[in-house]
Parts: sequence; C-alpha cells; structure tokens
Amino acid sequence: MSVPASARQVYLPTLGSLDNLKIKEVPVPKPRANDVLVKIHAVSLQYRDLMIATGRYREGKLPDNLVPCSDSAGEVVAVGEDVTKWKVGDRVCANFATEHVYGDLTRPIQLTSMGGQAQGVLTEFRTFPSYSLVKIPGHLSYEEASTLPCAGLTAYNALNGPTPVKAGDDVLVLGTGGVSIWALQLAVAAGANVIATSSSDEKLKVATKLGAKHVINYKKVPDWDQEVLKFTNGRGVDHVIEVGGDGTLPKSIASMRHAATAHIIGFVAGPSNSESPVISLISKAITFRGIQIGSVAQFEALNRLLAANPEVTRPVIDKVFPFEQAPDAYRHLQSQKHVGKVVIKVA
Repeated sequence: MSVPASARQVYLPTLGSLDNLKIKEVPVPKPRANDVLVKIHAVSLQYRDLMIATGRYREGKLPDNLVPCSDSAGEVVAVGEDVTKWKVGDRVCANFATEHVYGDLTRPIQLTSMGGQAQGVLTEFRTFPSYSLVKIPGHLSYEEASTLPCAGLTAYNALNGPTPVKAGDDVLVLGTGGVSIWALQLAVAAGANVIATSSSDEKLKVATKLGAKHVINYKKVPDWDQEVLKFTNGRGVDHVIEVGGDGTLPKSIASMRHAATAHIIGFVAGPSNSESPVISLISKAITFRGIQIGSVAQFEALNRLLAANPEVTRPVIDKVFPFEQAPDAYRHLQSQKHVGKVVIKVA
C-alpha cells in the first residue's frame, strides 16, 4: 500500500475556543523499529476533548500545538522492522494511554494519554507502539470501532472491576452519553437489570430499545433516587455509572444498596450545594471507584465480549461528521443533543 509523503492534521495552536481547531499539512511519520503506521479512518469524541479544546482541562501542561482526541480506528499501512504481531491491512484501535498494557494505572502511564498529555489521533496518519494496538472485532465498521478506546473500555472497566457485574444485578446508568450507553449495553449483555436516567423522553426511548428495564426523566421526577428505590423494591442498585459528579452524587448514593459500588467517571452535572457524602458512604459501606479508561489487556477482553454478543453491544452512533467539519462535531457534542457517540470520519 502506497503511503503519501504528507497528510492533514487537526491541531489546536491555542486553547480556549472551538474556533481554534485548525487543519494543517504535516509529513507522514515513518514507523520506528517497534512502531506501526496507521491510516486513521474514524475518530470519536469524548467530553474530555471538549474540555481540552475550551481550556477547562486541569491536568497540567499540555503539548504545544496539540493534536486532539484519543479514540480512533484505522488500518495498518506500514510496520517497523521488529514488528511481528501486525501486518499491512490489519484493522486496529490504539489504547487511550499507549503505555497502559496491563495492570494498574501509574503516573508515567497517564502521561501517555493521547489527545491531552500526549499528542492525539485527529490526523490522517499516525504511528503507535505495536503493543498499544488491539484488533478491531470483525463485525464492526471503523466508525463503530472508534467508540471503543475510551467510552467502551471505560464502561467495561467499571462493570468488570473488583466486584464485576453479574446476571440479576441492578445497574443505574446516569444519562445517555457515550460511556453511559456503553455501560447500559454491557450490563444488558451480562444479564443485569438496567435503570437509565435522562432529561429527554426521546433519549429514554433509545435506552429502552437498547434493553433498559426502567427509565426515569429526572426533569419530570426530581427525586429520581426514590424512583430507583421503588424499582428495586427498596433494596437499591448494585452499581452506579456515575458521570454527573458532585451534582448527582447525593442521589446516586441514596439509590444504592449497602455495600454497592459507585463507578466515578465524570462530572458533567457540575457542582453541588449538598453536604459532603462521606457520612452516607460510611453508613452504607459504599465503595467509590475512580475509573480512568483501562489497559490493552482489558481492551482485548472487551473485544471478546463484543464478538460474543454482537447485536446487544452494537455501538450507538448519534452522528458522523466529515474531517473538515471537526469543529461542528465538537459543537454537536457540546449541545448535549446526542445519544451515544459523535464520530468524525477521517478517511
């Protein structure tokens, strides 16, 4: 396969506005001995990408002229001389943090998180360490596979941690964004009962179609925690996919059974005026588990699960934007009108 000498790349010369997303021409990199050159076909957006572009990300100094985004799917077009696992034509995704191969997260691993601490994937060609790649399940398109590295793997890590979800568990999923929809689908695949919340009845119809047993419009039912308790006959849920943060934590805790687990993933609901949840955590013996994506080993396990449950776990894509309209894709994500993932088609 012929590889061009140059390619297009989206970058951020400065942070603070989506208008700063620019396209430039750059040389196509050549793979080093243990690297793989990938032609990027699709990139999906995360809330983190929006925070970074608008200057609201607080994770230290970011690279100059940052190439945004962490989640991509593409095709191998060249391999380094020492690479034996991959060949030209293989369809692959790269892990969110390229050095997180297995085991616990560490600070050095965290510094390889693409689209933030390290340069990202919103580019037509990119090299990756060969060990950071996983094979795309055969039944998925590039657009669908681009939703896996962050949203899909985060949901998998949450539900398959020290206390894995099991058939018959009650799982509360907040919202209908990328991680939440993936968690809904993976919990259904495991045989769990899912309760989903949203401010939109239309979005809740999608959640029901995907297998949610109960849905709650939190705008119409402000005391949604009490509704969750009704659905579980007063017991409370076993797992909460907590993407709201301080603004939803008190009600999430009230929704949980004793000794349940809250998987802390985001903070889209903003701050809260409620008192500290510490007393509630202790009195109910609840476990808080912060989730920051996952490892290559977990990614491979996720893909085996998807291959075994292809229909129940089909990725939900809200809208696909062309490469030239990357800022519009970001604005669509910012509007919160989406259900599932927003994707940019690169090739």
